Amino acid sequence: MTFEKYEIEIQTLKRFYELYCNDKHLNQKSYTINLIYKEKSVELNLHLCEECKEAISYSFERLNNCPHEIKPRCRICPNPCYEKKRWKNIAKIMKYSAIKLSLSKIKSKIFNLFD
Repeated sequence: MTFEKYEIEIQTLKRFYELYCNDKHLNQKSYTINLIYKEKSVELNLHLCEECKEAISYSFERLNNCPHEIKPRCRICPNPCYEKKRWKNIAKIMKYSAIKLSLSKIKSKIFNLFD
């Protein structure tokens, strides 16, 4: 996977986890983490609770260890690297956030029609 694709993946994870955590949990804290991929560094500022911070760290670890040069979607990967229990939790977060983001895009398009 290219470094640019890696950056897109981590930004997507960040956005999904923060949206989910903000809606579902209390006691979020700000964290700064530094990720290294192919000898390049990315600094991320996260605003998550402890549970979501641990989950996103696991996701980043799995992403760093992805053996595919062209990364497939985890849902259709022939060699899944997530533990089954964690996969179900992360799939729930992704589904919730994807639906919420899609609805907010539709809402903004409707409002733009009437402006």
